[in-house]
Order: sequence, then structure tokens, then C-alpha cells
Amino acid sequence: MFGQIVEITWMNLKNLPSRLGSSSVIVVGIAGVVGVMVAILAMAAGFKGTLDRGGKADRAIVLRGGSDSELSSAISIAEMNIIASMEGIVQASGELYAVADVPKRSTGTDANLIVRGVLQSAFAVHDDVEIVAGRNFETGRGEVIAGRGASAQFAGVDIGATVKLRGSEWTVVGIFAAAGSAYESELWVDLPVAQAAFRRGEGISSMRVRVDSPQRIDELAERIEGDPRLDLTIESEHDYFANQSASLTQTIEAFGYAVATVMAIGAVFAALNTMYAAVVTRTVEIATLRALGFGATPVVISVMIESMAMALFGGALGAAISYVVFNGYTVSTLNNISFSQVAFDFAVTPELVRTGLVWALALGAVGGLFPALRAAWLPITAALRGE
Repeated sequence: MFGQIVEITWMNLKNLPSRLGSSSVIVVGIAGVVGVMVAILAMAAGFKGTLDRGGKADRAIVLRGGSDSELSSAISIAEMNIIASMEGIVQASGELYAVADVPKRSTGTDANLIVRGVLQSAFAVHDDVEIVAGRNFETGRGEVIAGRGASAQFAGVDIGATVKLRGSEWTVVGIFAAAGSAYESELWVDLPVAQAAFRRGEGISSMRVRVDSPQRIDELAERIEGDPRLDLTIESEHDYFANQSASLTQTIEAFGYAVATVMAIGAVFAALNTMYAAVVTRTVEIATLRALGFGATPVVISVMIESMAMALFGGALGAAISYVVFNGYTVSTLNNISFSQVAFDFAVTPELVRTGLVWALALGAVGGLFPALRAAWLPITAALRGE
């Protein structure tokens, strides 16, 4: 039986060029399904990856109790000093988190841009931040360094330019990179200058701390919870960003699969029509093979392999187009937790390509099943008479 399967399948595949027009219906249909699905899921993967890259195993974030983001958090100087002096904390950075309206380059309309006030000591905690153009801001001056994503997405965020933030003017003096993380979508300024400009007193929004080991974070969480002087929480930066990305990522993924499912229904019908037509045109050929002793099972399997081969080619084509067009394409979207724009790159990952190819094979199998069964159940004598 295996030999019969190989012989019939090889014969069918060799004859594909003679049915190029009808076969292309399956290829193009499934390429569209896989291409659209992979592109949409690449958006979710890129957004999630951007936030995940901001989290380091030995870095944690401290927020006001009950706050789910830095925007709604507030920490006093006294609380900051208590946290910074705790055993296990190697370095600490008190930071001010604010949002300002700045026009986007693409539309000219205002969008939320994060302004983070930090001290120079923050660069020891955020050791993945490096100046890639210009210089760092100077203490006590209204100077800004911009993340690469913020500079690319927002108008006027260029070295030497003046940007208005909540009615005050700041000079952009440098561009920084942060390993492709969400920090690259922010503006960083001197903390005391930001506190004065934004009328925030001496308070801060959050703290970033580096610990001597990742296991220390759970111990610190228990200690902070048991301290009556503190109404704060601490969690690893990785967990914090994962929680921030979960909602939007799930929404994008659900939308991607929904769109792909609708398109897949159309692709399956196209595959069914194409394979039924292929079986009908080969009625005498299939009946002759059956009369010569070829079994029904090899016929069914060979027709399904033919359908799945065309579907696999279409899936590979769709995934390749998505990779060429979208991989690395930079966009920005609103993070519904922080209410700010996050710039990120589409990421067509190997996992997404595998998912697309699995979908293609499944669609090819469904589209080829019923035509294959029809070919197997075809009455030999009637088919040889052309009935």
C-alpha cells in the first residue's frame, strides 16, 4: 500500500503544472489566511517583546499599594529612604512618572508621551540604558534625553530641538537606547527639575531597585507588607511588564485568530471546489488505477497529500510575505494601563511561522478530505464508461 501511495502521489504532483490555474486558487487563498494571521500576531508578539525586554531578573519596581501602574502611584521621600536602606537592595532609584501631550510625526495629532524624572544614579539601576547620540542631560537644567522609539514616533523630538511639556520648554540633548524595551518610548529628564516643572513637590511616583539576587524580591515583599510605616508593594520588573502587556496582547491575538478563522472558511471552500474539480477531471484516470488493483486508501491519501502540499506552499508564501513586509516594522500604540504610547517593532517569530504552517496544513487536509473520499467511492465501471 505504501508503494501505491508513493506512485499515485508522485503522479498527481507531477501533473500540478497542467492545473496551474485551478491549483493557484488554493495557494493564494491559504497564503492570504496565513499572511494576515501571522502579521496580526506579529503585532502582539512585538508589543509583548518590547515590554518583556524592560524587565531584568535582578530589578524590581516599588509602587503605592493598590496601584497597577506608575501613573496612579505616589511614594514619599521617607518611604523611599526606608526602602533604599533595606537589606538585599544594592541600588535604588526614585523616579517621577508623568505624561505629556506631544504631536506624533505620522498624524500631527497629540498623543501621550511618558516623561520620566530620574537622578544620575538611575543609570546604575537601569544599566541597559546607553546614550547613542548626543549627550546625557545635566543636573539642574531643563534638558531631555529621548528614547529611540520616542524620537522616531513624535514630532520635534530631535537633538537640539525644543519640546514643550505641559507648558514648559525643554531642550533635547541626546538619544538613548534601552535594549529595545519600552523605556525607549520615553523622555528622561532631571528629577528635581521635573518635580518643579510639573508641580509635584518632593514626591516620586515609583522606585526601581536592584537586588542582590532575584529570590530576594519575595522576601522584600513580605518585609514591606509587614512594615506599618509603608503602604507599598514590590514585584519583579518582569512580572510588572508582563501584567501590563497581557490585556492588549490577548486582545490582538483574539482579533488575529478571529480574522484568520473567517478567512479560513473561504479558503476551505476554495480548496474544496478546486480539489473536487481535480477529481472530476481525473475520473477515468482514478477508475483505471482502481481497475489495475490500486486500493481506495492510497487514492484517498494521495489526494489529501496533493491538497496539503499546495496548502503548505501557500502557507509558506504567506508567512514569507509577512516576514518581508512586516518584520521589524515600527509602530506605536496606546498602552491601556499606563495611558501612554509605546513604540514597538512587529516580530515575525519562528513560532508564528510554525503556527501559520500548521494552519495551512489543517486547511489543506480539510479541503482535500471530502474530494478524496469521493475519488475513493467512485464506482469503477461507471467511471470507465464516463458516467
